[in-house]
Amino acid sequence: MEKTLLKDFELQHKNPSVEALRRWRSAVTLVKNRRRRFRMVADLDKRDEAQQIRQGIKEKIRIALYVQKAALQFIDAGNRVEYKLPSDVRESGFCIHPEEIASIVRGHDNKILNNIGGVEAIARKLSVSVDGGVSEESINRRQEIYGFNRFTEKPSRSFLMFVWDALQDLTLIILIVCAVVSLGVGIATEGWPKGTYDGVGIILSIFLVVTVTAVSDYKQYLQFRDLDKEKKKIFVQVTRDGKRQKISIYDIVVGDVVHLSTGDQVPADGLFISGYFLLIDESSLSGESEPVNVNEEKPFLLSGTKVQDGQGKMIVTTVGMRTEWGKLMETINEGGEDETPLQVKLNGVATIIGKIGLTFAILTFVVLIIRFLVEKAQNGEFANWSMADALKLLDFFAIAVTIIVVAVPEGLPLAVTLSLAFAMKKLMNDKALVRHLSACETMGSASCICTDKTGTLTTNRMVVTKTWICEKAMQITGNECADELKTCTPEGVQNILLQAIFQNTSAEVVKDKDGKNTILGTPTESALLEFGCLLGADFDAYAQRKMYKILKVEPFNSVRKKMSVLVGLPDGGVRAFCKGASEIILKICNKIIDCNGEVVDLPDEQANNVLSIINDFASEALRTLCLAFKDINEIHGEANIPDSGYTLIALVGIKDPVRPGVKEAVQTCKAAGITIRMVTGDNIHTAEAIAKECGILTEGGVAVEGPTFRDLSSEEMMDTIPRIQVMARSLPLDKYKLVNNLRSMFGDVVAVTGDGTNDAPALREADIGLAMGIAGTEVAKENADVIILDDNFTTILNVVKWGRSVYINIQKFVQFQLTVNVVALVINFFSACITGSAPLTAVQLLWVNLIMDTLGALALATEPPNDGLLKRPPVARGANFITKPMWRNIIGQSIYQLIILAILNFDGERLLGISGSDATEVLNTLIFNTFVFCQVFNEINSRDIEKINVFRGMFDSWIFLSIIFATVAFQVVIVEFLGTFASTVPLNWQFWVLSVLIGAVSIPIAAILKCIPVERDNSKQHHDGYEALPSGPELA
Repeated sequence: MEKTLLKDFELQHKNPSVEALRRWRSAVTLVKNRRRRFRMVADLDKRDEAQQIRQGIKEKIRIALYVQKAALQFIDAGNRVEYKLPSDVRESGFCIHPEEIASIVRGHDNKILNNIGGVEAIARKLSVSVDGGVSEESINRRQEIYGFNRFTEKPSRSFLMFVWDALQDLTLIILIVCAVVSLGVGIATEGWPKGTYDGVGIILSIFLVVTVTAVSDYKQYLQFRDLDKEKKKIFVQVTRDGKRQKISIYDIVVGDVVHLSTGDQVPADGLFISGYFLLIDESSLSGESEPVNVNEEKPFLLSGTKVQDGQGKMIVTTVGMRTEWGKLMETINEGGEDETPLQVKLNGVATIIGKIGLTFAILTFVVLIIRFLVEKAQNGEFANWSMADALKLLDFFAIAVTIIVVAVPEGLPLAVTLSLAFAMKKLMNDKALVRHLSACETMGSASCICTDKTGTLTTNRMVVTKTWICEKAMQITGNECADELKTCTPEGVQNILLQAIFQNTSAEVVKDKDGKNTILGTPTESALLEFGCLLGADFDAYAQRKMYKILKVEPFNSVRKKMSVLVGLPDGGVRAFCKGASEIILKICNKIIDCNGEVVDLPDEQANNVLSIINDFASEALRTLCLAFKDINEIHGEANIPDSGYTLIALVGIKDPVRPGVKEAVQTCKAAGITIRMVTGDNIHTAEAIAKECGILTEGGVAVEGPTFRDLSSEEMMDTIPRIQVMARSLPLDKYKLVNNLRSMFGDVVAVTGDGTNDAPALREADIGLAMGIAGTEVAKENADVIILDDNFTTILNVVKWGRSVYINIQKFVQFQLTVNVVALVINFFSACITGSAPLTAVQLLWVNLIMDTLGALALATEPPNDGLLKRPPVARGANFITKPMWRNIIGQSIYQLIILAILNFDGERLLGISGSDATEVLNTLIFNTFVFCQVFNEINSRDIEKINVFRGMFDSWIFLSIIFATVAFQVVIVEFLGTFASTVPLNWQFWVLSVLIGAVSIPIAAILKCIPVERDNSKQHHDGYEALPSGPELA
């Protein structure tokens, strides 16, 4: 039934279609406060406008880059704009106008650049050394002249703007009008101050509702603003004062020498200084999908583009809003972020309940009017109308409007936002940055996690612990072992090994701010350099690398799985070095250095022996790399990096220990019904050893290699994928294919980790893309939904826990709010029909609305997760949100409350012996007090949908306790001291005890209800082997 009623409110959790977004918006009716309800919903019209602006900017850039470049060469230099250098620029020591240098790079104007004297001349004009970078003392001056690397942002919203938003509620506006009219009529008929009580009571109630709502919304806004700042944090490597350091892109200044590597975002416009194989993806700016090679001939780099491959150095020429990227960034967040599926679903629930509430409100108003008119007719007063009658009719109207206030659960979709904001803030403290709201929600439904090995399951602190050289394997555990290795290895072999390590590396030894030598590079590269130093080659020996001329470089990437370099030797010769995945390097070797240090042929039999040694290393959970070289008899300028004919120098085994706590986290995931699959580029034996150590590879599980997986037919995929626990030697395309098949063939909700540029397709395809914060490239982070800031697998488990917590917290809140809705509507309607008056006044209903809406959401939607959440399977894709246990609890509690309130309403005076002139006021106050305490205790009941012990963890949740205490305290104030405005009278202690006791009885009733079995279907079993739930949360 839920699927039928909410068919227009179904939304994909990732990249929903514009049609689906528009469909649910048009299906929403009865919105009391459009500004507040849709504050966290994307503005599709604004988004379309921003998209058109972006397309215009991109088209302009594309024309400039790909069309005008050819035309510019025919334009006479005399027609170009002449830039007169301002005095402040000249006095600051700079010799080029900010707009001139910006136009050269933006227009890719090689002619003017060459006329000026090239990149070196630009560096001189900017008073900077391409080797040493800018000086720290010149930074402020550069920012004054050339600007800051910051983009125009929306002005922040003040608290008063949220007050104004809260006041846009249509029902509150109507009630304000009613209050004003009530004041006028009341003063005219009853005089001052008695005639003001009803009107002032409504105004005070509205003030309280608006204040609490605005404070809650403003706090959410501040949380999201802080998270948004975290999302925008990007760091780059620069050289300043001759020292390498990491800085925020917002601190980049014109003249900075920036170091770029694969996956980086170009932080500003600039010019290429040096580098190898630098391939730039300009699609984010120009829309062109073909990457561009950047080198000395084509040196232009534009802000916002991505490094697809290679590495290099650039000098920054233009920053901030002078760049085209700055203009694009102005429009990037226009229209807001897509709403989450749960927000949309609850908008649907609110719409359906709102329609029911509106019907009840109209019926209540009609019944009250008819009864009033009938009574007047019976008393023969139909022709006589007074101001008191007008006041009564106004009161009926106010009650009807207030029923709509209570009946339209505006807080349902907003509770999702509140819960997500709370969870995202907590996750930020726990080292997980949620980039997209829906990811936090979806992570609770994850049934499979495809995780990388290196850095996620392991520490990413690598060290060479074993080597095989000159046909001899040796353990490397310290200086003694290194000395033994040097003793056993001929000097010529040592020299070629050190050259292979120091020449063929992307790592660098640099001086940090303190002047200390630091190795900058990937953990694997750093481990090799440290191994080279352990063999006696100090950093001065490393510096000897500069005596050799690097001719060509093929950087490592996840497709090639090797790095090659071509080196010009001092004697005029050329030598190629290659290192990488052991099996791949072994295949391109036809020679080997034997036990005597001689280069000999490598027959197939010997190659198989080496492969056996590689597998032995891998079985010890070591990451294996082979190093090889080849001498080439060609002159420097004509040599190419060869693809075969290498000589194998050595095999090294690198230890990367498993992170503490990973094994326990994996077991917890399995208990939570989540299948863990390791996807790695490493050797299959290494992968198997690590997977067994982590508890991922179990009996009956399958480990496959990427090439084998790639060749499987669809039928074989159906059979094999459920059993795959490890995929080794995989390409990014294999990861993408695995994720795609898990989702399409088996309906899994898949989370996938990634750190490289090539992982972007898999991160986009997965239900939840998880990028690594330390090892991850900017490209990976940009395509991810969540960034794991500490690269730790246990943090992923924490995201799952909070995701499940968000889902179940919203279920608790919905259960609580629907119970209040049902009781408030039914009791007011039937009371109006039978007695001609509603027991709950407008002011009282506003207070009840505050309890169940904003305060209820704060109490229940911000409950912290407990470990029990990870002892049940994930909620299935497409499961009913309002489950049978929830309906059982809602109906049971509603029946109990309605019976009690009906007895009090229709026979309360006789049963309780209430008499006197104020008997009706005392009874109505008791009904109101009892109703509120029923909600207070039902709020406690709603802390757990299935389990009887609802007090577990309650005293650890200070928010929940604070709200319960505040609700009770204010209820006492309303009844005892604000009776004039709230239409209440003080109650004696016996009636207070009775109210509390009636409310408290709902706790044992809830326990009895939870013992009533609800229908379950346990026949279906998940393809990974665990029992799946039909819908909703299990015993949590």
